[in-house]
Amino acid sequence: MNSITQQLLKVSSVLLLLLASQQNAMALSGVNPTGVNVRTHGVTTVFLTFQGTAGQTSPEAFWCGEITVPANTVTSSNPCVPGTLFGFLPKRLNLARGSGTGGASNVTDIMTIPSSVSRRAFQDAKSGNKSSFFYVRRFSGPNGDQFVAVTCRMAGGGARVPLGLSNVDLVFRTDEGDKPVTLLAQNARSPKVGAVINYNGSGRLKGRWEVVQPGDPEPTATDLLSEASLPIELRGLQNQYTFLERFNVFLPPTGRAFIPGPKASKIPTRVKGPYKLLFRVEASYDKEGNSNTVTGVTQSGGVAGFSMPVLRYYVASENEVDSAYALAGKQQRITLMGPANNVVINQNQRVNFKWQQALNTKFYQLEVKDSNNKIVLSAALKSNQTSYTTPPWFSKHADKPLRWRVVSKLNQNSVTGSSEWRNLTLK
Repeated sequence: MNSITQQLLKVSSVLLLLLASQQNAMALSGVNPTGVNVRTHGVTTVFLTFQGTAGQTSPEAFWCGEITVPANTVTSSNPCVPGTLFGFLPKRLNLARGSGTGGASNVTDIMTIPSSVSRRAFQDAKSGNKSSFFYVRRFSGPNGDQFVAVTCRMAGGGARVPLGLSNVDLVFRTDEGDKPVTLLAQNARSPKVGAVINYNGSGRLKGRWEVVQPGDPEPTATDLLSEASLPIELRGLQNQYTFLERFNVFLPPTGRAFIPGPKASKIPTRVKGPYKLLFRVEASYDKEGNSNTVTGVTQSGGVAGFSMPVLRYYVASENEVDSAYALAGKQQRITLMGPANNVVINQNQRVNFKWQQALNTKFYQLEVKDSNNKIVLSAALKSNQTSYTTPPWFSKHADKPLRWRVVSKLNQNSVTGSSEWRNLTLK
């Protein structure tokens, strides 16, 4: 064998080694955690890391009742036993995305088990099969398809299940019940707000309330994800808005809770326009669901397979709010008889306010405010009274712009009607 042939063989060997090394680097190596406890009934959300996924895409994931290889074993063929398929991961719940820190090539996946799959798994176990089932994700790359499975052990949804959110509703708590949107007058106080959440597992849920004010850029779908639903390198990069208040609560293994919102005094209502309250959930330590990314452990407490909803409110002038409620048929319009709008009254005269009688009323509330929206006079009058004369001390408000209106009520918290606002000046 001549020297040229020997050199060619050495070069070929080196190329084969490099190719084998590259193929090995692009091979799926496993998943973490390899098995998790899940709810027997209802939705379960869990953070997963699929390791060694460079150069591969993941087109689908599914659940089955039995597999042909042990869990966390990478195989080139579908490991599901024929006839045991429980269902596919819906596209709207597929949040899998590439992730890499410290040289690792992974895919971060949020496994959201629909109620239909957990029901099918429960029925299968009830008929005599194992109480565990499997989540399988398929990867495609230059070397063909690869599959790996995670064991899902049915549990009660309590303390040994990873802490994840399955549903969030943000509400205003009003006298008419919980509402997802409301209309507020300028400088008025907001009703109590909060988040009604459904979750699996137990642990500490922490985060903050923020508000998107008029003129702020709109939050994206990624901005509205909980922090634990993002790959580690994207955490902390979400847009932030005006901070209102933090929350940090322990969730017992009951599956449902109400998280109180920020104090009403902290919710801005000064500027007219549309607002959005944001429920920003931060990642917390959760030993049942934390995931190994090869280069470290990722905290996953508070993971969710969906974007957080927003709580909307609109701020308008008091007259605009009154008109809106009147048009909606929720309040009647009270007609004012006097004094006329923008009238100037001698400060030595006592002002006589008059209005027409309203229906469905237990009493009237006469309100007089100054230019700073501070109440200078408030009088509660019986339903058969349609006039009110100011006391002598009212003249001390001379040379100050004032405005007044009349509100009809059934009780202190139930308004049935209101008038427009009128201006007056004492000279």
